[in-house]
Amino acid sequence: MHKRKICIVVGSRANYSSIKAVMRAVQEHPKLELQVVAAASALLDRYGAVVDIMESDGFCIDARLFMLVEGETPATMAKSTGLGLIELPTIFEKLRPDVVLTVGDRFETMSTTLAAAYMNIPLAHTMGGEVSGNIDENIRHAITKFATIHFPASADARDRIIRLGERPETVHNVGCPRMDLVAGFLKKEAQSESKMLIEGVGSNFDVNDNFLLVSQHPVTGEYGSGEQQIAATLGACLELDMPTLVLWPNADAGSEDVSRGIRKFREQHPDAPFRYVKNLPPEIYMPLMARTSCLIGNSSSAIREGAFIGTPAVNIGSRQTAREHGENVINSGYTQPEIVIAIRDRLKAGRFPCNPIYGDGSAGPRIAEILATAEFEINKVITY
Repeated sequence: MHKRKICIVVGSRANYSSIKAVMRAVQEHPKLELQVVAAASALLDRYGAVVDIMESDGFCIDARLFMLVEGETPATMAKSTGLGLIELPTIFEKLRPDVVLTVGDRFETMSTTLAAAYMNIPLAHTMGGEVSGNIDENIRHAITKFATIHFPASADARDRIIRLGERPETVHNVGCPRMDLVAGFLKKEAQSESKMLIEGVGSNFDVNDNFLLVSQHPVTGEYGSGEQQIAATLGACLELDMPTLVLWPNADAGSEDVSRGIRKFREQHPDAPFRYVKNLPPEIYMPLMARTSCLIGNSSSAIREGAFIGTPAVNIGSRQTAREHGENVINSGYTQPEIVIAIRDRLKAGRFPCNPIYGDGSAGPRIAEILATAEFEINKVITY
């Protein structure tokens, strides 16, 4: 029996946590064959070498694509997208997938999308139809118009995709695959009180104490402001004098500005109760979200996983503007006084009940089954 080959391109740590449950479900489905392409920051040690985590999780890497141009500027991000578009057709010709699945809205997803589209390979897209205040929204909606089949994470996103002109029968509200991981990790966390090993540098860190968790990324449309923005966030956490775990930013344009701000703060405040971590695998990060007193920054995890877990969260700035969120999230401007006020509000509010806006934890098997049974319509023969 011919197995339908599903090729998934993973370009970052966020990509992996957003698609791991689908990868596992595809891997285990009797009618599907999983192909994995590791690309961009997923291959680089300074972003956590996610490719090593994927392999340790039991996934075979079928191809590796080094496409990230050094610099983390708008120009290098555009060049990285172009480099991915140059190299991915060769990979697709070698792997000969029946379907390419692309994740979310990062710049490497645009490379994947255009390569598949020009080669007439059916394209599946997860987490489309959402709005936010970044260039990611433009990319997300553009991918929707190229995709053959859609796997939005919420009812609101499904409705928006249909309003964009996509046929309703191709749009499946399956929930966010990240919720599958959350549900699994929370179950394990409830059954075990084992200590989590938090690597990194800085102050000693005890996950059993009250602590703040900072995850803040550059905003592409505000390039050049990242250092000032992260300085205000870290200053607010210092003012509250609570143990704080700080994660390094992703690889978007402006990443170096945010990283520089973190390094300067660390040097200027060596005695601050802060710990700095390059990357946390999902099995560590999500239980930390369940324990933290407040998640601070502009990561979508505060909105997605945060709603499911009930994590008090402060969303800073414009990166997630207009994205659907639960009561656990309060919005803040970029100044230190605003951030302090918002954090204090969340600390006072405490934890929130589970709100499954983005799914109930069963997206992976749903997506795999649809990929195994769907009839894909394309106008031409695949050009291998």
